[in-house]
Amino acid sequence: MLGSTHGTFTSDPRRARAVACGNVPAATVHGRPAGAGDLDVGGRPLYAGVPDLDRFFRPESVAVIGASDAEGRPNTGITRQLVAWAERVGARLHPVHPTRATVFDRPCFPSVADLPEQVDLAVLLVSDPLPLIEELSEAKVKFAVAFASGFAETGEAGAVAQERLAAAVARSGMRLLGPNTNLNAFEEFRDDLEGPAIALITQSGHQGRPVFTLQELGVRLSHWAPTGNEADLETADFISYFAERPDVGAIACYVEGLKDGRAFLLAADRAARRGVPVVAVKVGRTETGARTAASHTGKLTGADAVVDAAMRQYGVIRVDGLDELQDTAALLARARPPQADGVVVYSISGGTGAHFADLAAEAGLRLPTLSDAKQAELHDWIPHYLNVANPVDNGGHPVGDWRGRKIIDAILADPDVGVLICPITGPFPPMSDKLAQDLVDAAEQTDKLVCVVWGSPVGTEAAYRSTLLGSSRVATFRTFANCIGAVRAYVDHHRFTSSYRSPFDEAPRTVSPSYRKAQALLRPGQRLSEHAAKQLLRAYGIRVPREQLVTSAAAAVRAAGLVGYPVVMKASGARIAHKTELGLVKVGLTSASQVRDAYRDLTDIARYEDVELDGVLVCQMVERGVEMVVGVAPDPLFGPTVTVGLGGVLVEVLRDVAVRVPPFGEDEVRGMLGGLRGRALLDGVRGAPPADLDALVEVVLRVQRMSLELGDSLAELDINPLVVLPRGQGAVALDALAICH
Repeated sequence: MLGSTHGTFTSDPRRARAVACGNVPAATVHGRPAGAGDLDVGGRPLYAGVPDLDRFFRPESVAVIGASDAEGRPNTGITRQLVAWAERVGARLHPVHPTRATVFDRPCFPSVADLPEQVDLAVLLVSDPLPLIEELSEAKVKFAVAFASGFAETGEAGAVAQERLAAAVARSGMRLLGPNTNLNAFEEFRDDLEGPAIALITQSGHQGRPVFTLQELGVRLSHWAPTGNEADLETADFISYFAERPDVGAIACYVEGLKDGRAFLLAADRAARRGVPVVAVKVGRTETGARTAASHTGKLTGADAVVDAAMRQYGVIRVDGLDELQDTAALLARARPPQADGVVVYSISGGTGAHFADLAAEAGLRLPTLSDAKQAELHDWIPHYLNVANPVDNGGHPVGDWRGRKIIDAILADPDVGVLICPITGPFPPMSDKLAQDLVDAAEQTDKLVCVVWGSPVGTEAAYRSTLLGSSRVATFRTFANCIGAVRAYVDHHRFTSSYRSPFDEAPRTVSPSYRKAQALLRPGQRLSEHAAKQLLRAYGIRVPREQLVTSAAAAVRAAGLVGYPVVMKASGARIAHKTELGLVKVGLTSASQVRDAYRDLTDIARYEDVELDGVLVCQMVERGVEMVVGVAPDPLFGPTVTVGLGGVLVEVLRDVAVRVPPFGEDEVRGMLGGLRGRALLDGVRGAPPADLDALVEVVLRVQRMSLELGDSLAELDINPLVVLPRGQGAVALDALAICH
């Protein structure tokens, strides 16, 4: 598990030691150091520290341990690349090898202890980096890179070796990249490109090549962090660092597995606060993908639904392919914030415009109908028989005069338009050439986003290679899907960050009075009976039916009179998993005789099924409402997660649920409910009254509070069904299951 625990909501002692050693600045909150008040109810940090990686990427001095200039040796090529890189960044490079006097005409030193100065970065070209860690620590080396493989990616024995390496690094106070990493951090980046840059993070070096190659299309890259097995430095560290760099316009990630779920959320939170988009490919959507990723990096991929939800909570834009990663990151890095979210499709073909508009609208983009005045203006240059409402069909972009540019400028001048997209399905000179040039010229004069889809499979046309790719203001794509996906991400990102409220700002700092009551009800290592589980809910202010636990038929009759007919009777015991299937539930009892008979039936069935009872519940019968499920389940990466969805039997049939990682606020709960396929049931269908949505939201928030305060003590909670009554009448937990650690 690379030094992390299943309870990833616990603070990382390695990270704490790094803070103490000065390698990770203490977290700050709105410019002030984080203090005791910036811990959650479990004593976990609420804000991420930012590792000072300046001396990693721009060191003043570098030691290459195991350096070589002997032809045919693998270390020779690596040493040669590091020498060139050190010269580019202005670093002094010192080769280290016990048997060489010089390497590439540079003095070579027999050991780290013999170096002429303290170095910022040590590159370890050795098969086993562990023996060097103490030596590097004594020399006060700030950073090290371990290329060696044979660690967690190889299986259990390798994972043990990696744990030893991680522990040694933690004791040293040094920071380590790797093992099982590569030379991507030391690539040659173009320095002739301007504008905001993409910072790249990959756990597999080759998977970053498409993004790195964007430089050849004029897109600037500033950094590449190949994190490898992440024995120490991890994806979250680099996200936090890149989010603070003023030259970074977007962070692109290829993630095979997350080492520490909470660290990732804290880093994503930092990026969201600063408005820096994070775009990620995260493998492991399927069992096969997860298994392959684990064999590659030795990471725990985690339940994909939870990963997906956690990313959405913090504004991380998840894409599926490397082509989407490069296109979306490039757009988000370079485009100015939108002035409006309206999208206009402009094309030289009515069919192309209609096709693209259909796809864009289906993806959730807003395509406003242009005003009558704007359409009249466009018809000054476009024939009246063509549609200009949106999409805008020009019938053939004007080539011989100024009209084409006038059309584009007029569309961009509309205050409801934030994005203009022009799909050019194939080259059609001179029309497509003039159209491309007019779009580029117009883009230079506006703050609005102009996108072009160049559909030609050839890609060698001058209009594409020179005109469109030569513009830093036009976002150029090769496919409809990538363009629509990137524009959707652009609109969503700016909408998200404009109203972003960090969940960590709202996280509880102190435990509630409910916590003390709940702790007394927990039974370590046991499953609670329904009656005990409902007492746990009641401790947190979650409403349950009027009910009494009885142990005789006479007591059941008395309880029914107190609860009020009609009643429901249920067998209650810690080992009863499926009461209904076993016939251990009786519904709609309206008389004392029915209650007596039901009590005898329930106890007889329990004896026959060899089920141990703590009694029989006599419950108020709740008949009207929408059945929902609310629960808590553990995730090995993120800790407790909270789920809400359609309940009763529908939860098993439809699996219409939403999951979030605490902490989160009321808006997030309403977003969870809004994303359910069965959301309309809560609004009232077929004459049913609207459900009490506010009460449902309150239950979810109380369950979240329970999960945060009880932490690992509560292994699992399932409220099913939670009946949400008509508006103003609340919600009632009819059944509950709770398992304690």
